[in-house]
Amino acid sequence: MMKTFRGTYTVMITPFTPAGDVDVAALRAFVDWQIAQGIHGLIPLGSTGEFLSLNDDENALVAETVIAQAAGRVPVLIGTGAEDTREVVRRSRRAEKLGADGVMIIPPFYSTPTDDELVHHYKTVADAIALPIMVYNNPATANVDLKPPLVARLAEIDNCLYIKESTLEVTRVRDIIRLCGDRMTVFGGILGFESFVEGAQGWVAVASNVAPAAMARIFELVADEGAIKPARDLYLEYLPLIEFVGGQAYVAGTKALLSHMGFAAGHPRPPRLPLPAEQDAAARALVEKLGLAWPGASAVSRRYA
Repeated sequence: MMKTFRGTYTVMITPFTPAGDVDVAALRAFVDWQIAQGIHGLIPLGSTGEFLSLNDDENALVAETVIAQAAGRVPVLIGTGAEDTREVVRRSRRAEKLGADGVMIIPPFYSTPTDDELVHHYKTVADAIALPIMVYNNPATANVDLKPPLVARLAEIDNCLYIKESTLEVTRVRDIIRLCGDRMTVFGGILGFESFVEGAQGWVAVASNVAPAAMARIFELVADEGAIKPARDLYLEYLPLIEFVGGQAYVAGTKALLSHMGFAAGHPRPPRLPLPAEQDAAARALVEKLGLAWPGASAVSRRYA
């Protein structure tokens, strides 16, 4: 039976050891912490998870680890995007076999496919699996823009049921809902609070890597309690954090924040570099200002190693 996806979902970092390997023990601990903090769902192998910097064995290892550790406590969607439609099919079938609840698929990001090619791409993957698909619109990285009329075409594909809408045009949420009705459920990408107000049923968030409880609570206040002002107040309190991980250094920034909290996230993989000293100091200041901490971490351990 298909699960219904709703709420704040963390697009997860991939922790690495000091030697640069996937840190499986840290990944398991991170999954447990996210769930204990009240996150509504998990999405490994997205952009924040450095999926393009992982080889195929590592990709499978991360997917298998997160699915097994979550153990059905929250939905897990696996990022299965690739440039070749056949490769997306292969990765999506593997995710299904591993027990994923769904897949998140960014469009092919180099070939600049036409609208017809995009429809064919997603339909080919959808026909190959029984899992729900979350389409991922991020024109800044994919070089194509899934505008609402195209999303309405994708919504005609039976299991293209969700979209992560990652632009700064919050009216996209309104227009997708208007054009697609209940055939496509919208998750905000960059804009969480604003998307909820426009009717989004979820948020694929980067900031929830660092503050899962607060990011989940913003959704609950708006969507479940209709408490717009308290939600906005909480959102504004955490806006500096959301903005800090919202730019080009979202991977390095998130890992720096976590490391200052006491979690051994490791460095990003090249070509990404750790944050420069000035930005790293800003990350430390944010952690201290918001009182963020990994369970059991001492002040001494909160440093970017």
